[in-house]
Amino acid sequence: MVSMELARQNLLLAALPDEELSRWLPDLETVRAPLGQVIYESGAHLSHVYFPTTCIVSLLYVLEDGGSAEISVVGFEGVVGVSLFMGGQTTPSRGVVQSAGELLRLRSDLMLVEFNRAGPVMHLLLRYTQALLTQMSQTAVCNRHHSLDQQLCRWLLLSLDRLDGSDLVMTQDLIANMLGVRREGVTQAAGDLQDAGLISYRRGHIKVLNRPGLERRTCECYAVVKSEYERLLKQTLG
Repeated sequence: MVSMELARQNLLLAALPDEELSRWLPDLETVRAPLGQVIYESGAHLSHVYFPTTCIVSLLYVLEDGGSAEISVVGFEGVVGVSLFMGGQTTPSRGVVQSAGELLRLRSDLMLVEFNRAGPVMHLLLRYTQALLTQMSQTAVCNRHHSLDQQLCRWLLLSLDRLDGSDLVMTQDLIANMLGVRREGVTQAAGDLQDAGLISYRRGHIKVLNRPGLERRTCECYAVVKSEYERLLKQTLG
């Protein structure tokens, strides 16, 4: 059985009343998530929902020709699979592990039972979903109106907020897939950030050297998303 301490590494689970979380513990499973693993495919039935503890999951919209672009990221602050309790059994997005680590999963039927109790679980998940929708809509605006340099800064900052430390293991191909751009564009943008002394990049390993510099260089989209998460969840998540 998953321990209370482990479950509370995910902030949504930690925000549940002890009575609620204790009821979940026997049904939570620990899952190891390597970089690039597909958690669920576009259009597939959602058999589980996932609560990241030390990994980050990227939600990608997938086109008919196989192209994709990231619409949001989920880390220890959230849950993957909101379409389940919002009334759907499938979603057009694909869930891919962006940063390796662990997550906890819960069977979909059990999640629906908990959500339909219409108590603290439902209210918490609805507030989280509103914050996630803000991230999705702001990502769409950012991808349309802001430079790749700004998008990469936003993406790095959102990732850092969901990790301990300042290191990310990420290939340029995977970054390009997340942002929906050509690999050459990522190479140029990452090189510019490195030349500016903001990051170091080598063999798929990114180390952020100057976070305040990244924050000054990115667009307003990062601050909008961060502010909305804090507005909706700060009181709940501490």
